Amino acid sequence: MPMVTLSSIPQPAVWHGVPSVTLSDETLRQRKASVLSKMQQHGLDALIVYADKEHGGNFEYLTGFIPRFEEALLVLQASGEAVLVLGNENLKLAAHARLTNRVIHAPWFSLPNQPMDNKKPLPELLKEAGVTAGKKLGLAGWKLFTGSGDDVLQMFDLPAFIVDAIRLAGEGTAQLRNATGIFIDPDGGVRTVNNANELAHYEYGANLASTAILTALNAIEPGKTEKQIASLLAAEGQPNNVVTIAATGDRFAWANLYPGDKVIQRGDKFSLTTSYKGGLTSRAAYVVANASELAPDVADYLDVVAKPYFCAVVAWLEHLHIGMKGGEIYDVIERILPKAEYHWHLNPGHLVADEEWLCSPIGPGSAATLKSGMLLQIDIIPSRAGYAGASIEDTVALADVTLRQTLASDYPALWQRIVARRAYIAEHIGIRLPDEVLPMSNTVGYLRPWLLDQGRALVCK
Repeated sequence: MPMVTLSSIPQPAVWHGVPSVTLSDETLRQRKASVLSKMQQHGLDALIVYADKEHGGNFEYLTGFIPRFEEALLVLQASGEAVLVLGNENLKLAAHARLTNRVIHAPWFSLPNQPMDNKKPLPELLKEAGVTAGKKLGLAGWKLFTGSGDDVLQMFDLPAFIVDAIRLAGEGTAQLRNATGIFIDPDGGVRTVNNANELAHYEYGANLASTAILTALNAIEPGKTEKQIASLLAAEGQPNNVVTIAATGDRFAWANLYPGDKVIQRGDKFSLTTSYKGGLTSRAAYVVANASELAPDVADYLDVVAKPYFCAVVAWLEHLHIGMKGGEIYDVIERILPKAEYHWHLNPGHLVADEEWLCSPIGPGSAATLKSGMLLQIDIIPSRAGYAGASIEDTVALADVTLRQTLASDYPALWQRIVARRAYIAEHIGIRLPDEVLPMSNTVGYLRPWLLDQGRALVCK
């Protein structure tokens, strides 16, 4: 394990006003071709993809949009024909979809008490969309069911009224199976690997989140409210894909999840999180200038929580490489930060895309292979009773030589940001990133345990 010290270093650079990168027509063509290939592998005649505002990633992967406040289905035939089944207020989006489509109006997918005067029942409309008897149908929601005691292929996370209508349209002879894994199986799902265009598209959100977090960290001071700090996380009008956190002291009082009017006090614990498509950044530490301002019962926080956690993150970053198994990185964290002592419960790292948590190849004994093009979020959450947490969650990409060369040639400004981030991490934090690990966030590896001391952070010696 490295020697870790709290040292004076400059803050990481941030980039404001970075342009968004639009997904190209070629990327959308490749996406559809990849899904059709997976359908063929699974012997599916049609794939039915469900979406709502919170669970629209698989639908958006092919269409380019989510149905906002309604529900929607994409029925994709093995032939490549695509039918969009849309509610009242998303019909207008069919003309702007990123794949050629035929549209069917389904008012059941609309908001309560809007007109639902369609004369045909939903099963009949689904038949018109190509959901018919005798076919093998894949249903894709958003969740992978992986319980060893479950018949996972027959578990569906689509609303019951839709599944019932699909069964009726199939007249008892259609075969239904959960096909969400086509998109997000951690070892082969089409959405788990990105091309250069997709990485550039998602880096916008990772840069945005990390820039906002560092701005908010620098604004924290006693006397301000959670809302004042949280307002700095609402960046460029972009939609968050998690609940924003700006919480001082103990969280969840009165079951509240959101930034409130609580006033920051010196000595408080503080949690801060924001996330956009492509990247989440999170921090947790103390509102103090030095250890002497901590309460006596947590005066050893640096040695008991922050430094061990930092060592685990350093190991995660330095061991990460293309071709390793998810179980290997899990074992690295278990060895350095034992779960029995530090009480982390979730996967120590997962994949990112339009969602903050796409899926995770990292787990005990996982044989899922880390691949070039994956976007991963550092997500190790230690918990020691009585102490504040420690968190430096950020996003990195894995990229082989070919992908790195494409990024450098096609997106030179993005590549210069990556080069600058890598240089900062090596020179000032002392973390030796493998060549294939590309920091997409500006704050990768940057841990400031005392939030009122803006000039010091943990570094490796």
